[in-house]
Amino acid sequence: SFTRFPSMGRSDQGIVAEALVRRFKDVEAVAGIDLSVAPGEIYGFLGPNGAGKSTTVHMLTTLLPPTAGRATVAGFDVAKQGPKVRASIGAALQEAALDPFLTGREHLRLQSSLHGITGQARRELITRLLDRVGLTQAGDRKVRTYSGGMKRRLDLALALIHDPSILFLDEPTTGLDPQSRSALWDEVGRLAREEGVTVFLTTQYLEEADVLADRVGIIDHGHIVAEGTPARLKAEIGKPTVEVVPESGDDLRRLQELLGRFGHETAARPGAFAVQLDGHGALPEVIRALDTENLRAEQINLHQPTLDDVFLAKTGRTLEGADE
Repeated sequence: SFTRFPSMGRSDQGIVAEALVRRFKDVEAVAGIDLSVAPGEIYGFLGPNGAGKSTTVHMLTTLLPPTAGRATVAGFDVAKQGPKVRASIGAALQEAALDPFLTGREHLRLQSSLHGITGQARRELITRLLDRVGLTQAGDRKVRTYSGGMKRRLDLALALIHDPSILFLDEPTTGLDPQSRSALWDEVGRLAREEGVTVFLTTQYLEEADVLADRVGIIDHGHIVAEGTPARLKAEIGKPTVEVVPESGDDLRRLQELLGRFGHETAARPGAFAVQLDGHGALPEVIRALDTENLRAEQINLHQPTLDDVFLAKTGRTLEGADE
């Protein structure tokens, strides 16, 4: 069980942005977005490179002033109450500011001292944080010996040292191996679930948003083009598709007639037939009908809509693999 750190107190405020704009000369990187993130919510912010994700995070964390509009974080105005915003948030941005010649423990000691935490309280805090992010054994090694995943986890520990009520994570798992990514997902989920931390997460991994986020916002060309729970966004795009490969090619005509009861024909591989289900039955009903008609299937595949489908429908492009 985890003992909460000494805290300045959880805010009952989340994140609110109203008509938020950021211009760089003639380029409008963020073009008047509205968003609201509830306390304790994990909000996934998706978008291709150059869409305005990081610019939005930089405004919400007071690193960039808005050109127009307004935003509050933990109840404080980002333009007028910067110190109070910064005292309420933790941030692990894309570029971790780590010294390769310091150990993980020394980084945490320096950071806690900057927050006025000293003595026995600091030692106990550092021990808990190292354990929490899985760096107990590596805490006294220099950061230059750390893997990418270990550096990300240390950066997360540094962001948590003052027990923030809101955590900003800007593409926290880019470049990590699957095991490191999964470990970081577990910790972020636990922070929101058990600690009530509000998490604002930008990511290029659709799976990451699907696994972690309570709600997702998709930004493209500075505008939010879709927002909602992953389940609702996927349901808006389309219903599941069932594809069946019959054991005998001679049964394809019968298969078309049978599956036509359950939905509308959609693209399928050669030798198969597929329908997008229209509410007249789900996969179990399809299987029962195949059995009733004595129509043997070599393969039955169910494709559920994904956030990738949502992203493609909303922006006209896929997300993963976009070049910087």
